[in-house]
Amino acid sequence: MLQETPLINGHYYHIYNRGNNGENLFFEERNYEYFLKLYIRYIYPITDTYAYCLMKNHFHLLVRINPKLNLLGFQNLEGLNYSQYFSNLFNAYTKSINKNYHRTGSLFEKNFKRILIDDDSYFVQLVCYIHRNPQKHGFTKDFRTYVYSSYQTISQQKQSRIESQQVLEWFGSLQSFENYHLQVEDNP
Repeated sequence: MLQETPLINGHYYHIYNRGNNGENLFFEERNYEYFLKLYIRYIYPITDTYAYCLMKNHFHLLVRINPKLNLLGFQNLEGLNYSQYFSNLFNAYTKSINKNYHRTGSLFEKNFKRILIDDDSYFVQLVCYIHRNPQKHGFTKDFRTYVYSSYQTISQQKQSRIESQQVLEWFGSLQSFENYHLQVEDNP
């Protein structure tokens, strides 16, 4: 059995997954909103989130496992399995989808994917890749108008849980953020 790389406190990760057998994860608008609600419950307490995009059949996240965790009842976080929090999110979402749409079985592919990000230049490329992904896959004609992405939150500097200021610092400015997104190709 393939052993997944553990998520390590203080490190940045590109986390992504898709529907089992390429099937949809989100069937209607309320599903996206419910997933984000569960994300706030299960993932925000353990991460800083820098970018996300939810599409019909897959999603992408750029997160840092938060080194300043404040989880009630945990004094020693050395052995904490951060992947379990993601598993809890996916399981809770799957149970709801299965109940509401009269389906059974796995919704997500087994073992969500994660890539450790340890190259500063890759942060900018990855943020752009995540935001442009719905256009690349034909879910929208213009990624800037796609609702279930952090692009609008960052570009419009909306109040949110996204680490928008840090993202803009990576790009140098809001103008550079917007320009880079328009000039880059859809490959990370």
